[in-house]
Amino acid sequence: MTYETMPLASLREQFRATSTASMPLAGIILWTIAAVASVIVSPKTLGFAVAFGSGLIFPLALLIDRLRGRQLMKSGAGNPVLANFMGGIVMIGLLWPLVIIAGLNNPGIIVLGAAILLALVWIPFGWSADDPVGMQHAIGRCVAAYAAYLFVPRPWHLTAICIVVIAAYLFSFARMRRD
Repeated sequence: MTYETMPLASLREQFRATSTASMPLAGIILWTIAAVASVIVSPKTLGFAVAFGSGLIFPLALLIDRLRGRQLMKSGAGNPVLANFMGGIVMIGLLWPLVIIAGLNNPGIIVLGAAILLALVWIPFGWSADDPVGMQHAIGRCVAAYAAYLFVPRPWHLTAICIVVIAAYLFSFARMRRD
């Protein structure tokens, strides 16, 4: 049976079988580093680190998969559900320069923008995996990140955003559908 003739439920099942929890693990690692850095470095340095460090989540996830003996990109190649998920990652990549430009004079916007844009990747993930945790992660993380930015007193608002992201990843890691 080819991908073109497979039912959507089978495509999603195959996506879940080849995807792992490596993405939230990579996110937890990088956002924990950002949280620690947020109390050590200036907001400008933190914004710069998040701007470049967030691009490491996907490659780090692929490395974690490889170390665990899994290869999402090879084992799911051709699956249109995987292509949908990857399209979501490309969409975020295309929007990322907008966040950097907006944050040139306010590096806190880069941290907030990363928290929000990278949360949106969970929407196509959730659809692809047929898992409601994707939408729950995206909505909860975005609302909580905005709240942290607006209501947590300076200079702790950026640390609070990092903690929100870590909490969202932990929630999703614990609740992700695994077949």
